[in-house]
Amino acid sequence: MIRDITIGQYYPGNSVIHRLDPRTKFVGTLAFVVSVFLFHTFPGYAVATVFLAGLIALSTVPVKFIFKGLKAIFVLLLITIIFNIVLTPGEILWKFGFIKITKEGLKLAGTMAIRLVYLVIGSSIMTLTTTPNQLTDGLERLLRPLNKIHVPVHEIAMMMSIALRFIPILLEETDKIMKAQIARGADFENGNLIQKAKNMVPLLVPLFISAFRRANDLAMAMEARCYHGGDQRTQMKPLHYGRLDYIAYGVLVLYLAIGVAFRVLGI
Repeated sequence: MIRDITIGQYYPGNSVIHRLDPRTKFVGTLAFVVSVFLFHTFPGYAVATVFLAGLIALSTVPVKFIFKGLKAIFVLLLITIIFNIVLTPGEILWKFGFIKITKEGLKLAGTMAIRLVYLVIGSSIMTLTTTPNQLTDGLERLLRPLNKIHVPVHEIAMMMSIALRFIPILLEETDKIMKAQIARGADFENGNLIQKAKNMVPLLVPLFISAFRRANDLAMAMEARCYHGGDQRTQMKPLHYGRLDYIAYGVLVLYLAIGVAFRVLGI
């Protein structure tokens, strides 16, 4: 399960999506998230599916690698589906005691499942095709107008970059600690819920110690290099929009226009 988490990982490549400006990918991801909530019928989700399939094809990231990240949210997805099916009132299709399945519940469960899966896949495409440095630079440029009201934009972008860099490192550290504890006789699978929670202590304690140690080492390294925040700092690779970015924005506008039209017409 630890190795199935793809958030924060970067898949090297030279695809069309890889070459886009990170600001374009940020805006595109936001537009896709908005569209997922604009569509509320299955014909609308079919349009979103075609759009998402096109993004996956253009990114050249293996489909198995992208869908591997869904394993990490399987439990959340299952709970969401069950709760929507059982707790949504409406036309009863099947009933057993206090448990009942309604037509509206099945429809809502399918809608929520599609939205959750598409949100994870859409966000994964952005992180898999964009390095942490590019994400930081793109976010900082997009939020730069907030500097006028004294919002620490650079610090926010830097924290996001550090968090994304730490995710795969901590996952690898967790995997190593888990294997070491299993070799010493620890059992993370068997037992009831309370016993499983107790069994996590030998894993969480060294993991927190390792995380704080890495954070302290990073802070000392930044101080040793005289890091003073974002004032008057320049970028080694300045961001510039290219022809592909303008084409991408045009496609996004068309896609969102279709989403709004579907919403207004109730399709």
